[in-house]
Amino acid sequence: MRIDAHQHFWRLERNDYGWLTPELTTLYQDFEPDDLTPLLSQHNIDGTVLVQAAPTIEETLFLLQLSDQYECIKGVVGWVNFDDEDAPQHIAELAKHPKLVGIRPMIQDIEEIDWMLSPAFFKTLQSLSQHQLVFDALVKPKHLQNLKHLIDQHPNLNVVINHGAKPNIKDDELDTWRNDLSVFRDYSQVSCKLSGLVTEADSDWKIEDLSPYIDTLFDVFGEKRILWGSDWPVSLLASSYTKWFDTVNLYLTQNSLSKTKVFGGNAVLVYNLQK
Repeated sequence: MRIDAHQHFWRLERNDYGWLTPELTTLYQDFEPDDLTPLLSQHNIDGTVLVQAAPTIEETLFLLQLSDQYECIKGVVGWVNFDDEDAPQHIAELAKHPKLVGIRPMIQDIEEIDWMLSPAFFKTLQSLSQHQLVFDALVKPKHLQNLKHLIDQHPNLNVVINHGAKPNIKDDELDTWRNDLSVFRDYSQVSCKLSGLVTEADSDWKIEDLSPYIDTLFDVFGEKRILWGSDWPVSLLASSYTKWFDTVNLYLTQNSLSKTKVFGGNAVLVYNLQK
């Protein structure tokens, strides 16, 4: 299957998207499956991994409900409150839904840099492993060292780093990010999404701006551990769906990399997606 491994839907009337304000004019509207379906069809994409955009279990239930209604949603990455001592029980309950494939705490929005290393989260992370759920790591470069420590403590946890850990492409901050990311080279349980880079670059980005960062991702993770995702509709702040797809497609062609793996095969394996 060809899979978009990272996209979102939201409905403004739900009112649990604290980051989504009227100032984000492009994004401040409803985005639902019928809006994305034509783009999936245009690019011969069979399905998607739908990712949470609000820190509420209610939103996760909403996304799972959408997945029941739309066959194109092959998996859902939801959210639970790691600070709740009942988080392992919440995970167990959500995991009863066959399309729940992962959990994503919104680490990038948490002020405390060491939050993810709290000993109180041990059972919660253990619960993810027990239920064969992926830990989607929404992190920034400053979190990468702590993420390594977390993975060392939980070697059975499957981790997918979102958006290449959001390198600061706009200011050409490459070296420190590359060095910190490179520690995951030999961690076979860690994969990375080739997504979200366009919104970290200048609005008039060109492939030449992104290439050093994409090169790094493939150097560290290889073609077997990279998952392409659109990050639609957030990506609309910087790119059309087609422009980002075509950019990656051309990059894979020029570098003789596997489109079958990057455009879906890896996502199917990592998230255990069903047809």
